[in-house]
Amino acid sequence: MKLSRTLPLAALSLGLLAMTACGASTAKGSTEPAAEATPSYCADGPIKFGIEPFEAPAKLEPAYGVLADALERELKCEVEVQVVEDYSAEVLAMRNGKLDLGQFGPVGFVFASQQAGAEPLASFGTAEGKLSTYTAGIWVPKDSPVKSIEDLRGKDLALGSVGSTSGDVLPRYALKTAGIPEAEVNINYAGGHPEALLALANGTVDAAQINTQTLATAEAEGTFKKEDFRQVWTSEAIPNDPITVRPDADPALKEAVKKALLNLPKEDIAQVGEFLDVSPAGQLLEVTKDTYKPLFDLASEMGLTEKDI
Repeated sequence: MKLSRTLPLAALSLGLLAMTACGASTAKGSTEPAAEATPSYCADGPIKFGIEPFEAPAKLEPAYGVLADALERELKCEVEVQVVEDYSAEVLAMRNGKLDLGQFGPVGFVFASQQAGAEPLASFGTAEGKLSTYTAGIWVPKDSPVKSIEDLRGKDLALGSVGSTSGDVLPRYALKTAGIPEAEVNINYAGGHPEALLALANGTVDAAQINTQTLATAEAEGTFKKEDFRQVWTSEAIPNDPITVRPDADPALKEAVKKALLNLPKEDIAQVGEFLDVSPAGQLLEVTKDTYKPLFDLASEMGLTEKDI
């Protein structure tokens, strides 16, 4: 699924732009203010912005529609948002030049950097002006005999989807560091963060990964009562998703997008921020590859490759 926003300026011909740039004469000989030309980095069509499927597209599209509208106002050309099928599809799309921008999960960014050369620009800030973070977690019913991650042997554990930072890699890393072979746990991929939470809420699994982002959304929607469950494991803080640009993009586009992102009003970020457990949201903040070094180290320690996303 995708969401497109088009500005009227994109439809103007080069001849009309040339005319308006010089000013249009009125019957009285006065000159109207010159129309602002479409930037050169818009010449090849809309700027394609890929979003990882960390929530249902029907929920993500309205939120990212607001963000896309704000980017269009700043960049003065069309921005097309695409909620991709899965994590690997987003990396592949950027590598093949099908995406100009991409928001990746932290581990997804590791592979986007390695396989597609994705360059981080910005991530989500708190109202206090600090880079936002979230945590992965494993939850069980409050009356479960599972008291710690060591008790998951022989139990059914619902994970989100392959390649997810909090919904796959970190819970499996927790099992590894606890000395529990994955073969001793019945791991089921539910298809996404909300689906894993739902599997636990419906009693079809013994335990499930639920990150703080999904937990906040589910509590706000009334689909999960935290008092009915217990958290038996939590991760270290994870820096939130970076918004990246493809490495061979027009340098003028890179500069313009970065400037636009860092100057977007927090009101235009708020809806997306709610899905990322950043509420109230602040402005986007600059990030670099070094911001995500712990995730590069984790991928190396786990021996992950592009086949793992």
